[in-house]
Amino acid sequence: MAQVPLTPTPLTPTEFESAVTAITSAFGDPTRRQIYLFAHSVAEGVTATEVAERFELHPNVARHHLDKLAAGGYLEVGIKPAAGAGRPSKRYGVIATEMPLELPVRTDDVIITLLGRALAELGPGRAELLAEQVGEEYGAAMGAAAGGAAQRSVRAALHAVADALSAHGFATHPEVDGDGMNLVSEHCPFGETVIEHPVMCAIDRGMVRGMLGTLYGETQVALSSSRTMGDERCVTSVAP
Repeated sequence: MAQVPLTPTPLTPTEFESAVTAITSAFGDPTRRQIYLFAHSVAEGVTATEVAERFELHPNVARHHLDKLAAGGYLEVGIKPAAGAGRPSKRYGVIATEMPLELPVRTDDVIITLLGRALAELGPGRAELLAEQVGEEYGAAMGAAAGGAAQRSVRAALHAVADALSAHGFATHPEVDGDGMNLVSEHCPFGETVIEHPVMCAIDRGMVRGMLGTLYGETQVALSSSRTMGDERCVTSVAP
């Protein structure tokens, strides 16, 4: 007796919207789509270093994309022992050949969207002041956790700030610009929300000021270029 194929239970409008939101969050970035396809083509999975080399990305940016895909349930993370005395590598592999539609809503994306809209409701002036204050307080706490001033030079402090921001998804590195110094961020963890709500740039500007204030001393910080200005990367100029 032939079996009658089961008809899948249709998604409710809310479930469908949640699934579409999750898929858009994971694959809305064209680079991330290409990274997923690359991981899909490699049976043993890929590392952040391999992805960085393949797509000419900073390793932290590659790792951010892979972690986003893993957090969304598209990739699984495994550890492969090194052949020699080196460190084992973290490999990201595809969970299934078919992509499931029943996916959870990414709560961090929801929170970021809510934050952007809440700041917009406050008005530009008040929102920017609040965003920078919150960022500065958070940055000061990050600086204190990193050991405080400890007689650091401004250059050493900038490297510490760059490492801390990279750990938060900014993929930041310091650059010398004539007599001044810049912090260059190749990636923004706020995603496309910052394009719609540029005031959110004040958060990371405040973080830089707060960290430098704790690690080095009072420092002038200004955003000289950003994605919201149409640039490909964000540059924060620093003047001790």
